[in-house]
Amino acid sequence: MATRTLSRLTKALLAPALALGATVGLASAPASAAVWNSCDQWGNTSLNGYTLYNNIWGSGAGSQCVWANSGTNWGVWADHPNTGGIKSYPNSKKVINKTITSLSSLSSTYNVTVPSSGAYNTSYDIWDTDYDYEIMLWVNDNGAVGPLGTSQGSVTLGGHTWNVYKGNNGANEVFSFLRTSDSSSGSVNILPILKWIKDTKKWMGNETIGDVQFGYEITSSAGGLNFTTNNLTVSGG
Repeated sequence: MATRTLSRLTKALLAPALALGATVGLASAPASAAVWNSCDQWGNTSLNGYTLYNNIWGSGAGSQCVWANSGTNWGVWADHPNTGGIKSYPNSKKVINKTITSLSSLSSTYNVTVPSSGAYNTSYDIWDTDYDYEIMLWVNDNGAVGPLGTSQGSVTLGGHTWNVYKGNNGANEVFSFLRTSDSSSGSVNILPILKWIKDTKKWMGNETIGDVQFGYEITSSAGGLNFTTNNLTVSGG
């Protein structure tokens, strides 16, 4: 089972300061990278309201390069060995910075092209500003990966039916929602999910939602695999 650790959060927070750090591998990004590309471990940039991160945070990682035509159209080439443990979470982030009760809406659309091999999930990673709570929404997954925590049953929210898991990685609470069938495109109404966690389950209070990230949590992609975000939007206020 792929689980999450404190190092993943710590390194994600340090990414901007370490953006000029070591290059991981010498593979090149696709020619479609008209605006930006990076093979740096912590490579990041801001494009039209979104922040992109290469974010190779796990141990035993191989090579990975991220490219972007915009903050909403980007992709990753990754060659990570066929071993256990999450190697990376390349993602695009939108900052919200509003409490749950002050949000009138929070939604997203996604359209991705993902490989049929490898071990990974395509997921939203939503954080409160204090990083006490992490809400993951898996829209597809492949291979030997799984959520942290124990099963809490299933629920239909935000336009999808999810299997829900609740756990703790030693640094924060983790609530994982796994779509009951894989999807490569669609829309998610995120706010009802946050309200269900807060009001129905009372697992957290009126937290200020900080980052809404969307990307690929990659455990293995031996030989080199492509993950493409054809389009992504995150909106709300």
